[in-house]
Amino acid sequence: MALYAIGDLHLSLTANKSMEVFGEAWKNYVARIEESLSTLTDGDTLVLAGDTSWGMSLEEAEADFKFLDRFPGRKLLVKGNHDYWWNTAAKLHRFFEEKGIRTLEILHNNCAFYGDYAICGTRGWFLEEDQKPHNAKVLNREVLRLEASLQAAGDRPILCFLHYPPLYQGYECPEILAVLEKYHVGTCCYGHLHGPVIKRRMEGRRGETDFSLISADYLGFVPKKICE
Repeated sequence: MALYAIGDLHLSLTANKSMEVFGEAWKNYVARIEESLSTLTDGDTLVLAGDTSWGMSLEEAEADFKFLDRFPGRKLLVKGNHDYWWNTAAKLHRFFEEKGIRTLEILHNNCAFYGDYAICGTRGWFLEEDQKPHNAKVLNREVLRLEASLQAAGDRPILCFLHYPPLYQGYECPEILAVLEKYHVGTCCYGHLHGPVIKRRMEGRRGETDFSLISADYLGFVPKKICE
């Protein structure tokens, strides 16, 4: 039994938007995902840190969900910036139930538990200066969602999963970092970074938190083991 995490699978079994056009790193990526997820066991938990499916609706993403549901273990979904299929928690739960999808759950204003740990997460956000009025509103909402998730952890040690990186070379999101510090988050994993931008990642310890990049192409499409 172990906890794993990976982000940015960008599945497109129906959407016909293969990531293979982005170069050698993405060659045969669906087959590589299938091979790595086949090693999961029923007792494992896998966190998917956003950009799971290119589907523009739940119906278009259904094949991708059923692909993931084939593999053993529990899967916890965090929203990414390209998860256009994302909907209300009630609608997502109803859709999964109606389609017989049994192993997928969402992290959204809540937390999940793995052993003694609380698994928390949200999408996060980049605050771009040229779109500041809109982005400030979205960022504030994401900060509230993150805090709601962390509050739900109670006194348990926290493993936090974001889609957007809260910091990398030349950028940081002080609002998100402040919340991580407030709740003494020990581990924060994030995705979103691909290709040449991966060089700007920041990993390792900052304050009380260990940061790790878990985007799929960075990990070679093999989920990272977070803990036993």
